[in-house]
Amino acid sequence: MTEKEPYIIHARDLRKKFGSFTAVDGISFHLVPGECLGLLGPNGAGKTSTIRMVYGFSPMTSGHLDLFGLDMNTNWRQIKSRIGVCQQENNLDPDLSVLQNLEVFARYFNIARKEIRDRSIQLLKFIALENRKDDKVTSLSGGMMRRLVLARALINNPELLVMDEPTSGLDPQARHQVWERLELLQENGLSILLTTHYMDEASRLCERLIIMDHGKVLVEGRPDDLVRSYAGEHVVEIVNPGREVKELVDAHDFVHDTLDHRMIIYGRETDGLFDLIGDKFCRQGCIKRLATLEDVFLRLTGRELRE
Repeated sequence: MTEKEPYIIHARDLRKKFGSFTAVDGISFHLVPGECLGLLGPNGAGKTSTIRMVYGFSPMTSGHLDLFGLDMNTNWRQIKSRIGVCQQENNLDPDLSVLQNLEVFARYFNIARKEIRDRSIQLLKFIALENRKDDKVTSLSGGMMRRLVLARALINNPELLVMDEPTSGLDPQARHQVWERLELLQENGLSILLTTHYMDEASRLCERLIIMDHGKVLVEGRPDDLVRSYAGEHVVEIVNPGREVKELVDAHDFVHDTLDHRMIIYGRETDGLFDLIGDKFCRQGCIKRLATLEDVFLRLTGRELRE
């Protein structure tokens, strides 16, 4: 990075159009060194289109995109050599062994042959797959494949790791294994940009979040701050709420969402939400809990299904 550019990523008024369809509609954001920034949003929000522009796979339609202080339009070769990318798909070579998948990929970066072997073995130890180095990748579980994709993205010692839904489709054990590796990378100062549909993943890994929809940025901030701002601290969910509940909610001006057969009421510590509503109306058909990032996501992007 240059002295004038303190950001790993600096996007300004970024747009991506496919014909008449606008996938990314003039968004601006930045990523500081050592930070993990998460992009959240429903299907079609523009997350994947955004990160594909960031790692140079898809050219931007308009706007400005600098990485490490370099213009993506004129310095894309240099930028790509400093980035590691984990795409959604496990696009490993099924004809090669675990170790060979790393070694062959490393040749794209003009790394010395001896260093390639040392670096590959080191990465396999990091992802706990050194005992499977001679196995074909087709013999690996889904979680092992995702860890191998992560190792491959690190083969060039990148300054920025870009990940598109890094744990999609994994079981809880495999997800936690990937999270632990990512947390170790964060501790060592690696900058990370990721997309995810898992709110617990976003809360655990990301220092800052951007929630998108329809190609635009809705909100940006730290996970805890977003929860407090848009969902409060306490939540009461009541199934088939009666007239008395609705009148009490209106009287105290509680923020709430009314669904077909459920009311979700949001409150703060000082509101006495659990005392006013929970104790009186929660004998049955009711849930009392803390507010979460998922509440924020649903309140901002809606609850309808997206194709």
